[in-house]
Amino acid sequence: MIEQNSLLPLQDLLELVRHDFHRQPELGFQEVKTKEKVVQFLQQAGLEVYEGIGVVGVLSCGDSKRMIGIRSDMDALPILETTGLEYKSQIKGVMHACGHDGHMTMLLGAVKILAEEESFDGKVVFFFQPNEENGLGARAMIDEGVLEQFPVEEIYAIHNLPGAPLGQISTRPGFICNSESLFEFNIVGQGGHASMPQLGVDAILVGSELVQALQSIVARKLAPDTAAVISVTEFTSDGKRNVLPGRATIKGDVRARSAQDREDVEKFMRQIAKGVAMTHNVDIQFSFNTEVVETINALEPTNAVVHAAESLHYKVIPDRDPMSFTEDFAYFSNAVPGCLLLLGNGEEGLSGRPLHSSDYDFNDQLLCIGAQFWAQLVRERLPELSNSNK
Repeated sequence: MIEQNSLLPLQDLLELVRHDFHRQPELGFQEVKTKEKVVQFLQQAGLEVYEGIGVVGVLSCGDSKRMIGIRSDMDALPILETTGLEYKSQIKGVMHACGHDGHMTMLLGAVKILAEEESFDGKVVFFFQPNEENGLGARAMIDEGVLEQFPVEEIYAIHNLPGAPLGQISTRPGFICNSESLFEFNIVGQGGHASMPQLGVDAILVGSELVQALQSIVARKLAPDTAAVISVTEFTSDGKRNVLPGRATIKGDVRARSAQDREDVEKFMRQIAKGVAMTHNVDIQFSFNTEVVETINALEPTNAVVHAAESLHYKVIPDRDPMSFTEDFAYFSNAVPGCLLLLGNGEEGLSGRPLHSSDYDFNDQLLCIGAQFWAQLVRERLPELSNSNK
C-alpha cells in the first residue's frame, strides 16, 4: 500500500493507490486486503477508524455537532479482465469492472485534502461498503448498526458513468435508479414419452405459455410511462432427447421505478401463475424477492451536489434521466436524506467501455476531479463559522 503522506503530487499518489486496488480485486464480503488498505490510509491521515462488515473513518474539525456521510463501494466482479493494462488484475477471474477501485480512491483523496486543510466545521463520516454488486452490503452495514453509531444527517455517493464526458456531474431529485427483484416459477406437471404427449402434461409447453403471458404485464397492465422491465433469463427442465419434462423452472429479473409498480408486477405474476396452473392442472410455485429497492434522492442534498459542482465550474446536469441499473446506496438514502450522483468517466478508450465489461477501466483523470468535488461538498455542507457568517 502506498503511504498516504507521500510527497508525491496528489494525482500521482491517487493513481498509485487506485492501481494497487485494481491489481488486487476482491469479491463481495471477501474484501479483506481491500479493507486493510483503506484502514491503513485512514489511520495515516489521522482519522478515527472503525472496522466491522465495512470500514468507517471519521474526520472531525471545529466544534459543530453536524455530521454528514459519504459512501464508497469496495467490491469487484467475477470477470476475467482483458484490458492488457500494466496494472491489470492479478486475481484470475476477478476484476474491478465497475470502477469501485476509483470510487474508493477518490474518497481517500478527499480524506487527504480535508485532513490537511481542516477547512470545515463538523464531522465527516466516510463509509467504505462491501458487496454492492449483490445488493447486500448496505443492508449489512445498516443492520450492524452503523447509522445508529454514526447518525449522519445526510449521505452521498458517486458512481462513475462511462460514455459521459469526463468529469460531468449528473443527478436528479427523486427517483434516480431502478429496483431489482428476482422471480422464480417452479412448474410440476407430468413427464412422459415424447411420442405420447397426451398421457402427460408437458412442463415446457406450460412454461412457454407462462413466459408469453408475462410480457402482457408491461405491455397491457401497467401505464406506458412506468418503464418497468421484465426479463426471463433462465428456463430449465428435466426433459431429455425423447422425454417430455414433468418439471421446469423459470427465473428472471424485474426492474421498476416505484414500489407501487414493483408490487403490481408481483401481483400480476401471481395471477398469471394461478391461471396457467388451473388451465393445465399443474402445480406452479412462485417466489418474488426484491434484492435492491429504488434509489430516491432527497431534494436538499441533491441541490447541494449541484451547487458544489457549479462552485468548481464542473459541467452539471441537475435533472438527468433516471438510470435503469440498481444501486444499493438506496438503503442508505432510504434511511437518511441522500443523493447519488453520476460522474462522467470519459467517452474514449477503455474509459468509455460499458460497466461490467472485461475491457473497462476507471479513468485516472477522474481521480482528482472526484476528490476535489467531495472536498468542496464537505466545505459547503459543513462551513466554518467565519465563512457561514459572510
